[in-house]
Amino acid sequence: MKKLLAAATLALSVSTSGHAFAEPLKIGMITTLSGGGAGLGIDTRDGFMLAIKNSGNKDVTVVTEDDAQKPELAVQIADKMIQSNQVDILTGIVWSNLLMAVAPSAVAQGKFYVSTNAAPAALAGANCNKLYFNAAYQNDNLHEAMGEYANKSYKKMFILAPNYPAGKDSLTGFKRYYKGELASEVYTQVGQTDYAAEIAQMRASGADGIFVFLPGGMGIAFMKQFAQSGVKIPVMGPGFSFSQDVLPAIGDAALGAKASGQWAPDFDNEASKKFLADFQKEYGRLPSIYAVQAYDAAQLILSAAGKASVKDADAFGAELRKADIKSPRGKFTFNTNQHPIQDIYLTEVVKQNGVLTNKTVEKIFTDHKDAYAKDCKI
Repeated sequence: MKKLLAAATLALSVSTSGHAFAEPLKIGMITTLSGGGAGLGIDTRDGFMLAIKNSGNKDVTVVTEDDAQKPELAVQIADKMIQSNQVDILTGIVWSNLLMAVAPSAVAQGKFYVSTNAAPAALAGANCNKLYFNAAYQNDNLHEAMGEYANKSYKKMFILAPNYPAGKDSLTGFKRYYKGELASEVYTQVGQTDYAAEIAQMRASGADGIFVFLPGGMGIAFMKQFAQSGVKIPVMGPGFSFSQDVLPAIGDAALGAKASGQWAPDFDNEASKKFLADFQKEYGRLPSIYAVQAYDAAQLILSAAGKASVKDADAFGAELRKADIKSPRGKFTFNTNQHPIQDIYLTEVVKQNGVLTNKTVEKIFTDHKDAYAKDCKI
């Protein structure tokens, strides 16, 4: 396995052979490469860079910096990238509170932002912007799918998420589709690692199911403590709670957990098979949904840059909206608010050849759209 890069800054110019753009393209990637959320950012960076490498285009430069999951640092990095590095496009932020600190300023300075993950509701509706695209989803979407799934078997759910924009979007999305009773709705601290009090609440709640959105280190800590508690209530979540980057650390406590996602390693299409094989060859591990989202973000940028100058915002934006890529997810199009329309699936954590991963169980939504597009007036 190649050594993982955790340095604060990386400047990489792709120099393999390929078709040149009309002009060089410089991309600024701000992502989380240290701390409890590092696994998410590392997969984001690696998925993005795989698409750049596969394109073989020598006219692309990617400048990457570690935001350390701190909004104020992300803002400083973004300003430096725009004003000093003179990047054409920004991307890579994992956390919605960081994106809310960066994206509005970036687009106000005339820069495109193509999100690889964070997708707050505040940027999907009335505050949408023609320079802001999301290659992942809208925050509510995967949680909406689990709300729909929970209707099948669960009458009383305990729901929990961190107290930041994506956490609030998460539980809003779940409640939008779940029709049963809520035993409790709990918000925790971002970065929290002790869940004894919340698990005690779950034990006493009378819930027959638990929905948690706890990405990165938060989910690892929760699932380990939950397994040790002896509480037998089924736990489910969005794909982030049981994504490939956290499964090795959670261990067998994750087995059988149900989640929702727009991609899984067992997807049977040529683009997915190629992505999976290329990622494993390059990095020596299975990719997560963070990696596939970033891979598609890079594909979208490269596709648009091959047909229009990023300096011509209208033309470049029009090419991005065409979503002329072969996504490992299969069908992928943009809604009117420049967020994806896509299928969402139920997955289950299994062990294959000694490796924990997610397998596809069934499709929950077909061509799913977010609830905020109607308010976007681009």
